[in-house]
Amino acid sequence: MTVHGKKYNEATALLDRTKTFTPEEAIEAAKAASYARFDETVEVHMRMGLNPRSADQQVRGVALLPNGLGKQVRVLVFTQGGAVKVAEDAGADYVGADDIIQQIQDGWLEFDTAVATPDMMPKVAKLGKILGRRGLMPNPKSGTVVQADDLPRTIADARKGRAEYRLDRTAIIHLSIGKLSFETPKLVENLAAILEAVVKAKPSGAKGQYIRSITITSTMGPGFPLELRSALALAE
Repeated sequence: MTVHGKKYNEATALLDRTKTFTPEEAIEAAKAASYARFDETVEVHMRMGLNPRSADQQVRGVALLPNGLGKQVRVLVFTQGGAVKVAEDAGADYVGADDIIQQIQDGWLEFDTAVATPDMMPKVAKLGKILGRRGLMPNPKSGTVVQADDLPRTIADARKGRAEYRLDRTAIIHLSIGKLSFETPKLVENLAAILEAVVKAKPSGAKGQYIRSITITSTMGPGFPLELRSALALAE
């Protein structure tokens, strides 16, 4: 049984277990329940009515958050030839090919998002075990394998706040929507962008209720369950 500290238990006193919250109410409650000495991340956890073991019930994609995530995003681009200058001019923090791959194999991981041009993927594939488990592997489905002409847009999107989502093995999608210090309307806008993306990504094999529950929490705080109707109205 998990044992929580005094401050956590005081925070949970704000949580009425019989109540669900509108998105605005849940965010305000998360702010009121915060006791950490740092700017916590606001998280969204969605329990899906999907079977993670079924190939036609997988959900994966990207949501662009209009108000960002509240942190500096370091962008790495795997590319070569003329595309190097394109990536550098677009503001990528790190650009390279074999040299960068070798650095990563040696343990360097000082970046938050990795993008690659298609010609680099046979080489980048050898980093699968390193980058895959950290969610950093470039992938066409997440929009991080792009042609050189698309590098400026992709890098700009990563800077603004690019939230990748995917169904995990317990049929839950976990995402961040910003920092607790954000104004509530900005967090609601980010939540709306995520819900819209997830709803549009509904797989062909989905049966019954697609999204079963949504909970908002902060890094250290308790979870506040959302009223599904008002939450899903944001996606419309």
